[in-house]
Amino acid sequence: MDKVQDGQLLADQAEDALWAALRAGQLRAGQFLSMSQLVTLLGFPLSAVREAVKQAGSQGLLITLPKRGIQVMEAQPETIRECLDFRMVMDQEGARRRVASGNCAGLGTLRAQHQKLLDCARSNAGGDLPPQAIQVDLSLHDYLSAGLENSRLAAACDANRMRIAIIQNARPFLQVRIVSAMEEHLAVIDALERRDGAAAAEAIRYHFDQTLRWWGVA
Repeated sequence: MDKVQDGQLLADQAEDALWAALRAGQLRAGQFLSMSQLVTLLGFPLSAVREAVKQAGSQGLLITLPKRGIQVMEAQPETIRECLDFRMVMDQEGARRRVASGNCAGLGTLRAQHQKLLDCARSNAGGDLPPQAIQVDLSLHDYLSAGLENSRLAAACDANRMRIAIIQNARPFLQVRIVSAMEEHLAVIDALERRDGAAAAEAIRYHFDQTLRWWGVA
């Protein structure tokens, strides 16, 4: 029994390490690698890494190619559109549910984080803004998905978030996009503060459209 538990623990740890490598860009969109290379990168036994790859494959993050190895999800135009569309739909519903329930606590902190980053980007201050921008960008999307209050939807959002992380690592934020993205996010926050679910959904749709244009897949 202990061996089974230990094996599951290692598999869970390997999965966490794999997720971290994907988020950090250690594994890039479209990259090919062998199972042995992945074992070395993650630092876990082969059996644990295989289980992590299986889980990643079920969520579309990795593809196992017989006799060729493993390929990271590619940032193809259709994939980008579908992942961003999924996020938009979940964000819109999360916003509606937060407004309907009155559960909009925490908006002040979100606003302050977004405004600070926007001010820095407008003044062209700091070369480390792209990594900061990703974290601030995620903070609003996480807030909206949390508003769904549904564990199954939350799990689906988490998987999609990983797919979007792979996509984002393929094309880091530029200063000009940080400015427009923060402005778009602040429009969503404005609508939530007014408890206007329709306006929040419209602002989320606008953000989606602009993000597609940024990626050149509109």
